[in-house]
Amino acid sequence: MTVAPTRLLVMGAVRTFEPVNGYQIRRELISWNVQEWAHIQPGSIYSALSTLTNKGHLERHDLLDGGREVAVYTTTEAGRAEMYRQQGLALEMVDPYAPRGFQTGLALASLLTRSAFLEHLRRRREALVEHQRIGEGKLGAAASSPPHVTAMLAHWQRMISAELGWLDELLASVEEGWLEFAGEHPQWRPAPDDPGWDIIAEKRRYRELLGWQ
Repeated sequence: MTVAPTRLLVMGAVRTFEPVNGYQIRRELISWNVQEWAHIQPGSIYSALSTLTNKGHLERHDLLDGGREVAVYTTTEAGRAEMYRQQGLALEMVDPYAPRGFQTGLALASLLTRSAFLEHLRRRREALVEHQRIGEGKLGAAASSPPHVTAMLAHWQRMISAELGWLDELLASVEEGWLEFAGEHPQWRPAPDDPGWDIIAEKRRYRELLGWQ
């Protein structure tokens, strides 16, 4: 089971703002600094939109908007199911040396219900504890290994220990009502100059052009 972070991020961004055009998705994801933490280049966003459309996970709508042609995207039922499956994997799978999948799932947390998000994090915690247990065994058996190998194993154990502490704090905060999730009343609003407001305005116009209520 693998996670495709670029496709997951693009599907999540479309789901957040749909109907939405490719340029808006590109601008929004760049504002998340995905080129730094997710290693996603702007050009790959358009490629992902095309791939996801061909796979039936997105639907492309070619519209005439103010005299110009524009392609806007929406998620399909199959696409949403795949997005939630991928997000669950991203949140639960543990790889301290490759955190991109987990960070992607976390960036899209608001698309999940609070209970689903907590369940994924609890499963991640179980996996972390198991990785920690296995790592302790490897570290204990590393007496005859080269010193740099022992240092590497110790580093991994420290990373897991640090994440467990952070994860416990996050679980407690979310259980107490922190963050906002699908179906809940928004607690946070973007700044007045946030480009997301432009997407929301154009979203209303695209809905009208599509004949959506």
